[in-house]
Amino acid sequence: MTERSPRKDAARNRAAVFAAADDLFSRCRSPEDVTMADIAAEAGVGKGTLFRAFGDRTGLIGALYEARLEPVRAAVEEGPPPLGPAAPPSRRVPALLDAVLCLKLDNRHLALALEGTGAGSSPYGTPHYAWWHSLLRDLLGRIPGQSDADFTAHALLAATRADLVAYLAGDEGVPREELRERLADFTARILGTPSG
Repeated sequence: MTERSPRKDAARNRAAVFAAADDLFSRCRSPEDVTMADIAAEAGVGKGTLFRAFGDRTGLIGALYEARLEPVRAAVEEGPPPLGPAAPPSRRVPALLDAVLCLKLDNRHLALALEGTGAGSSPYGTPHYAWWHSLLRDLLGRIPGQSDADFTAHALLAATRADLVAYLAGDEGVPREELRERLADFTARILGTPSG
């Protein structure tokens, strides 16, 4: 019998942990209900493995969200318009917000858990929020007529908060495409540009 190399075991464990955490967060009533012990048991690994790999629950949630964010980040940093850097700011800002909304719709349970782990329990303290905010702020600063890019970036991102997205998509039953259209219209009004 051949022993697995530590690298393969680590990759297998990471995948099992991500799958278990994703499943548990999607089934829970509240993200706070999911513990590291729950995730370890579901993944079939020891709690020590989780703590060594991720440090704590916040680290695990951040790593899982980062894995979900990576394809979007690649499209934003290197992809074609409208998300990529070649797009004019007035086209790119709505596309970025749409990408944030879709990411949170597709990973609602995880986004709720992540936003609850920010500095002092504020979603504004997470590295992901800081990345989106600085990107939007810089783009807004290049659009004529935008006098307070920093505040406007915060206000636009507020429309994509995970708790709001979960409420609108879940409790209110607003369909995905309608949410995307509403966000596009809202963004166009803020930017003073035609929507669509």
